[in-house]
Amino acid sequence: MLVGLPGTGKSTVGRRVAALLDCNFVDTDILIRQTTGKSSAELLRTKGEEYFREQELSILQKALDIGGVVATGGGVVTTPKAREILKSAPTVWLDSSDQQLERRVRYGDRPLLATNPRKQLAALRAQRSSWYEEVARVKVMSNGSEAAIASEIAELVKGWSCE
Repeated sequence: MLVGLPGTGKSTVGRRVAALLDCNFVDTDILIRQTTGKSSAELLRTKGEEYFREQELSILQKALDIGGVVATGGGVVTTPKAREILKSAPTVWLDSSDQQLERRVRYGDRPLLATNPRKQLAALRAQRSSWYEEVARVKVMSNGSEAAIASEIAELVKGWSCE
């Protein structure tokens, strides 16, 4: 499981880690779209964050059942039940500098960062960092190249099961 703020590279790096470890790759955002017919951003805008988090929790369990390297949504840790699930799985916290995050999220469809990404990312970091730390077995900074970050994670987790 990969957790972290929006823009840390969970999906991009996760695909590479899965390839290096010869594991499945599961992206909870993709599962949400497949299950609900709407993107995470659409659900957040049309149904609200509470409804979205309920869907996300169900999808997290489904991703865990599928197994492999799982890229989660940045806010999955806001739900206590999700944190319990994440603590029971091999979980890596991807983090990055605020400047790097702001550059990465600038052009994405991220409703929770729509009005002032810098300020909103800082608020999310303040709110979520202790939860990421709570659920993760290891923290990896994702400021470098995708290949280097994926290699570092693969090396750190090579003894963990892909299931």
